[in-house]
Amino acid sequence: MTHSDAAGPIWQWSAPKTAAAIRDGEISAAEAVEAHSARMDAANPALNAVVIDLREDARAAAAQADAALDAHRAAGKPLGALHGVPVTVKINVDYKGQANTNGVAAFRDMIAPDDSPVVANLRKAGAIAIGLTNTPEFSFRAFTDNPLHGPTRNPWSPQHNPGGSSGGGGAAVAAGIGAIAHGNDIGGSLRFPAWCNGLSTIKPTLGRVPAYNPSAPVERPLLAQLMSVQGPMAREVASVRLGLQAMAARDWRDPFWCPVPLEGPKPERPVRVLYAQPDDDMDCDPAVIAQVDAAADMLADAGYAVEKGPAPLLRETWQVWIDILMAEVQTMQREVIDKVASPALTDTLDAYLAFANPLDLKGYMTAIAQRSRLVREWMRQLEETPLVLTAASVQPVNLLNEDLQSKGRVYEIFTAARFISAMNLLGLPCAIAPVGTLNGLPNACQLVASRFREDLALDAAQAIEDRVGVLCRELWAREG
Repeated sequence: MTHSDAAGPIWQWSAPKTAAAIRDGEISAAEAVEAHSARMDAANPALNAVVIDLREDARAAAAQADAALDAHRAAGKPLGALHGVPVTVKINVDYKGQANTNGVAAFRDMIAPDDSPVVANLRKAGAIAIGLTNTPEFSFRAFTDNPLHGPTRNPWSPQHNPGGSSGGGGAAVAAGIGAIAHGNDIGGSLRFPAWCNGLSTIKPTLGRVPAYNPSAPVERPLLAQLMSVQGPMAREVASVRLGLQAMAARDWRDPFWCPVPLEGPKPERPVRVLYAQPDDDMDCDPAVIAQVDAAADMLADAGYAVEKGPAPLLRETWQVWIDILMAEVQTMQREVIDKVASPALTDTLDAYLAFANPLDLKGYMTAIAQRSRLVREWMRQLEETPLVLTAASVQPVNLLNEDLQSKGRVYEIFTAARFISAMNLLGLPCAIAPVGTLNGLPNACQLVASRFREDLALDAAQAIEDRVGVLCRELWAREG
């Protein structure tokens, strides 16, 4: 397709622009799907981001969407917010009729009997999935590689990490495959790829987006349920907002889902922001920190009142996160993992265990109890400063599969990104905003808000985007 405007060809358009163009008859859903399909042919062979091609189903869905458009116009009925918009779905949630492999070869025949809530909600909003995206085995690494589908590469540099575990979705949407990428996050799996690929994202509050996999043989352990969330990645904050709106619709299958408005009351102006400084044991790259400093200045320029200070109990929060997560993995999942996973994953889990405190039953229950205290401390901070600004990682984007070097290297990678993983313990919403590039690779900051105040985090991310621009346009400009 040759449609273009100031924003470039169709595959470069934001989700809101694409939805509006379809709704207004500027393009058809079929044209949108074909544009993203052609882009997938051009970009995906080098990236290996989309590992299951759904374009034939997408073409049928687009034909239905275009027919429905005429019917809705005639009846005066509103369309879904993402009517006809191409998206991608991570291969670790149930997509009816497809295998939910979670990057594991042994699960290649585990066909989903029904859609997970996030997929069902995307469909109800009118989105059209054009592919399923890659993830590491069991979605347990910050690097996206597995024996079933192989490594996903970063569109900014094939030698560098696209992030994980939603690295396939991150690389795809950065390259222009889909206007929104679905992902999920238990330790940074939305925010790592957003940082690595120059994207915006929101890790929603627990209970914002419903989650459930009908194919799952057993329920997940308690804290895995409380720390894991589903969400959107996109090139623009506006697309993230629209994706969140679509994904957040009610689904009775998730008992944690809450009917909370997407926007809360406006805070007093100027909105106070704590610019949280790294712990002393975090080895900071000065160039990375300089760009986060610049993001703080951008917020100040936008009218926010920014003040530097320590993050509340950051190291303890992060330690309790890894302690609980690994206690649950060892008790509930390790036996299966050891049977079917590659040495790359089992070695990585051993590395995680090396910096987690082993918990017996009393220790596990004590850690869960301490979680409430830590959440309370962060909520106290967010009463005073409705936002907390942090680095995403205090080091630049890693090389591909750098976590396989040694247990010590795994620790260094996660220590550098402590601000990301600690937030999963707390269940607080966090946005990622690109702040520019370093040596040709993206860099980003994180914005933390209080429970169900995704809107405040995204407002601040928008203020930064207004000053930095949409970073992926720099990536595309390299193609000429």
